[in-house]
Amino acid sequence: MKYTRLGRSGATVSRIALGTMNFGPVIGREPSYEILDLALENGITFVDTADVYGGGPWGDNAGQSEALLGDWMRDRGVRDQLVVATKVQGPMGEGPNDRGLSAVHIRAGVDASLKRLGTDRIDLMQMHHIERTVPVDEVLDAFTTLREQGKIVYLGSSNFAGWNLAQYQEQALASRRMPLVTEQSVYNLAQRTIELEVVPAALNYGLGLLPWSPLASGQLGGVLQKADRSRSKDLDLGDRRPQIEEYERYAATLGLDPAELALAWLLHQPVVTAPVVGPRTAAQLTGAIAALDIGLGADELAELDRIWPGPGGQAPEAYAW
Repeated sequence: MKYTRLGRSGATVSRIALGTMNFGPVIGREPSYEILDLALENGITFVDTADVYGGGPWGDNAGQSEALLGDWMRDRGVRDQLVVATKVQGPMGEGPNDRGLSAVHIRAGVDASLKRLGTDRIDLMQMHHIERTVPVDEVLDAFTTLREQGKIVYLGSSNFAGWNLAQYQEQALASRRMPLVTEQSVYNLAQRTIELEVVPAALNYGLGLLPWSPLASGQLGGVLQKADRSRSKDLDLGDRRPQIEEYERYAATLGLDPAELALAWLLHQPVVTAPVVGPRTAAQLTGAIAALDIGLGADELAELDRIWPGPGGQAPEAYAW
């Protein structure tokens, strides 16, 4: 396993983060334990979850992922070997304060996550989405108080725009409130919009990027080669089909699995701390770990840029002079 700093913090994390969104509602306890055991055996120390994982649109059964992770940490006695990340903001019930980033919900949400996880602190507490209706100072005050109480260690954001990162970071640094150390965004070869402003903002503030959906919901995972010939023509891949076909052919010329190549590309991006992978099987996790050993040179990176062109750099040069 390879390790790096957690964004601008002093904490060390594995370069692969194990995402647990599938734990509970998609895969049961036994396969979840198998994946968690395999992750730890291979040196993965960074585990990402969220309070809403496992829940329905109104928070029904929300918290399953956190509770399962908490049970596993207790059963294995491994809490102190891990950097545990979770999130708050999504709906956890039907009440008016059962969602969002009000100080009321943040403090209640953190306490509930601590209980489900069976731990005394959350290493990385992330805002699951930007909340435009709550003053930034209220949000930062709530998290700063929780840090002072020892309930959270670091603060991260998720699904923030570039200007939101600047907004939060400038207020935090000017007022000595809790600053951000990471941003978790959708980022993969097929979805590179954040290169316009989020990536430059993260680099400027020293924030580590945690890409979610690193395989574009499976489309970069060898979807065509895994389907039998009779079914591959019927797969609904939209406008991306020609690129996916070319991408899978290029991966084959390199002798690489498409999923491993997609993760390797992310690992070569300077802003990326760790892709958040969400395996449903132990084999998928093994493949993700293998990506750490793939070296991509300038020619390979240029060819991937040709197949999957980004927005053309950062704003405004990407679309103006």
